[in-house]
Amino acid sequence: MKIFSVIAQLVAIFASFLLISGSCGKTSTPTPPNPCSGVTVAVTATTVSPTTIGGTNGSITATATGGSGFTYNINGGAFQASGSFTGLAAGTYTVIAKNSNGCTGSGSFTVSGAPNPCAGVIINVTAVTTNPTTVGGANGSIVASATGSTGLTFNINGGAFQPNGIFNNLAAGAYIIIAKDANGCTGTATFTLVNPNPCAGVTINVTATTTNPTTVGGTNGSIAAIGTGSTGFTFNINGGAFQATGIFNNLAAGTYTIVAKDANGCTGSNAFTLTNPDPCAGVNITVNNTTTNNTPCEPNNGSISATATGGAASYTFSLNGGAFQTSNIFGSLGPGNYTITAKDANGCTGTSGSIAVSNLPAGALFSAVRTVLQNNCVGCHNNSQAEGGMNWTVDCNIVTFKERIKARAVDANPSVMPPTGALSTSDKQKITDWINAGGRFSN
Repeated sequence: MKIFSVIAQLVAIFASFLLISGSCGKTSTPTPPNPCSGVTVAVTATTVSPTTIGGTNGSITATATGGSGFTYNINGGAFQASGSFTGLAAGTYTVIAKNSNGCTGSGSFTVSGAPNPCAGVIINVTAVTTNPTTVGGANGSIVASATGSTGLTFNINGGAFQPNGIFNNLAAGAYIIIAKDANGCTGTATFTLVNPNPCAGVTINVTATTTNPTTVGGTNGSIAAIGTGSTGFTFNINGGAFQATGIFNNLAAGTYTIVAKDANGCTGSNAFTLTNPDPCAGVNITVNNTTTNNTPCEPNNGSISATATGGAASYTFSLNGGAFQTSNIFGSLGPGNYTITAKDANGCTGTSGSIAVSNLPAGALFSAVRTVLQNNCVGCHNNSQAEGGMNWTVDCNIVTFKERIKARAVDANPSVMPPTGALSTSDKQKITDWINAGGRFSN
């Protein structure tokens, strides 16, 4: 059939030539027809994925329609008679089919990668750990195992894989164990080995001999400490640097904490107190005093003047346990019993016995006036009857109202008192003499 088609085409071409050559005796070359006009070459294919991830045993088998005598190429390579392409990795490929007339068609086909062998696979890594037996030792071990797959190999901290999970000669530290199965699927876990506690069961006791400073505020005290319960001790005081001995000199009074540390860093501590010497030992402070008794009918005016001996100057003084003062005189005292404490420069104290401040006795002039009033005036001026508000049975009323007494009984101003008759000249003189002397209870 193909041969007859070709012959028919040749006859048609020749007839056309004759027609053309008969026109005006001229000849021309005819344009041949396009053999691909109206021809559509369609390419289809089946794909096979590689069997392993990264593998190159995938394939594409292409076929074409729209002509005959097809040849094929892939990704622009040489044409071949077969549409079968093998040895392919995962990827996208372009296949061109060309028929016998050179007409072409193409298709793009994707070769998928192999399925993920680790999808749904969970590998759990567990281990039995053995810590080093000594601080800094390297005899620890990790024995790892894994579940979730088969054909497992193991590595530690990124090293080479080995067929078992046993890792020996390990020091303290953190280790990462990876378990990998036959398909390259992995599981990871971290395990930590620790040094043994060198201080377990170790009790370090610190004792010391203390020497107090010899003077108040002195810095010649000392502490000589020792440690028991271990060996290789060093010592520090109050958090300072450690030193080879437990002897600490040039110390003032105070409390100090001594730490003893052994060769393994195990520690024990204790507190020791140094005290100043007692500056008052053997000191006997004696307090002497001079008293001034109180005058009645006036603001309290008694006083005590104290002196001290037996201590270190200078002294301060306290009355009845009150605040200490530099003055040794305590005034404005009423009648009563008092004690005075003297304190020296070192804080040593001595206290007096009971000191009595008494009221002064009535003076002779006052007593004479009081007798005049008792003999002449108390009938109307007493506790029961106090004419004009005056009660002459109270001594201090006599002192307070002495000017009124003089005005009435001596000067008859505004009238003579007592109403029974004027006082004698002698009694009037007694009143005048007392007032001229000061008009006090003690005059």
